[in-house]
Amino acid sequence: MMSDLSLPKYDFNLKSIEGITHIFDVIRKKYVKLTPEEWVRQHMVHHLIGEKQFSKSWISVEQGLMYNGMNKRADIICYNHDGNALLLVECKAASVKINQSVFEQIARYNFDLRVPYLLVTNGLKHYCCQMNYTTNSYEFLKDIPSFENIKTSD
Repeated sequence: MMSDLSLPKYDFNLKSIEGITHIFDVIRKKYVKLTPEEWVRQHMVHHLIGEKQFSKSWISVEQGLMYNGMNKRADIICYNHDGNALLLVECKAASVKINQSVFEQIARYNFDLRVPYLLVTNGLKHYCCQMNYTTNSYEFLKDIPSFENIKTSD
């Protein structure tokens, strides 16, 4: 069984495939192998949809992106109705400490996206910041903003 997180509990659809537990991803619409990082990712997806009012159809999971000519994958990207990325989320397993290298990773992923909000989580601790590209600065927020409270301009 996976560890408890500091997110609401959700009724996930789990099944065993060849003796390995898989979890149903409502975004990718398929079962994926249940790893500690996937456990956090699925909790955050459900949290963004259920508590933060992001539209399921405007969320992308494990989306490919390029950085320095290398293929990378963003854990979660939330968009608005115009297709603009609003929130970039980097998920780590609960056992992974959130440190400077995790923040550097999400900053690299955001280099071209330039989203207004970045979120780093290990399911236990969540760090969300609002970016200001005019002043090249950021401000940490007390909570993850809901979709209706997202500000898209600097």
